[in-house]
Amino acid sequence: MAINTEKNSYTVIFAIVMVVIVGSILAGLFMLFRPQIEANERFEKQQNILYAMGINKNTGANDVVFIPTTEVEGEFQKYITRQVVLQGDEVIEDDEAFLIDIKKEATKAADPDYKRRLPLFQGQVDGKDVYVVPVRGKGLWDAIWGFVAMDKDMVIQGVYFDHKGETPGLGAEIKQRYFMDDFQGEGFLVDGQFAPITVAKGNNDPKNGNKKDQEVDALAGATITGDGLSAMLKKDIRLYVPYFKTLN
Repeated sequence: MAINTEKNSYTVIFAIVMVVIVGSILAGLFMLFRPQIEANERFEKQQNILYAMGINKNTGANDVVFIPTTEVEGEFQKYITRQVVLQGDEVIEDDEAFLIDIKKEATKAADPDYKRRLPLFQGQVDGKDVYVVPVRGKGLWDAIWGFVAMDKDMVIQGVYFDHKGETPGLGAEIKQRYFMDDFQGEGFLVDGQFAPITVAKGNNDPKNGNKKDQEVDALAGATITGDGLSAMLKKDIRLYVPYFKTLN
């Protein structure tokens, strides 16, 4: 008996079958490639942490070149001497602290009874202790995030910022070398108290020679992204101040 393909029921059944088949294929592909996806995510975080510490393959003045994925795990183990999780008053050793999802931790922290887990990475560069912390916030269109490397006095040694959907040539410039390098030498403590660093328009210091004004020159045409980055640093770096005070 011939199938009547003109009937609405045929169309509905055909659509359901195709959704099941395509869904099954996609689920199978995800499971097949899941180990590689997770490995790539791990490599990316390690690359970002090392970049903030100044460990990279930059050669030119404007380069942003990471340690290759084929080398990054070895370099990470070489330069990162300690990984810890700060949770309440506890400092917990954790060799996989870089796998903590700080977005999920921030969501869980809405529960006043939950003790948020804060990953921190300690390393050495040229014989100097460096502490790297992750940050995450919101730009104009979507999420922005990064890593901030500091010494024990919370003076920035380097940063790496990235974004999901900021405007090319405007907010997307937060991941460009000329912007990120401006944060080096800025500090989060003034007279021992937390003092946030602001991405400021018209700070009369376009070359960021003044490292005591708590300001970095803003990106042209990217006010909302800059404000989001300022809020991100203020919100997340503040959480680590008690730990840094124990280092001094």
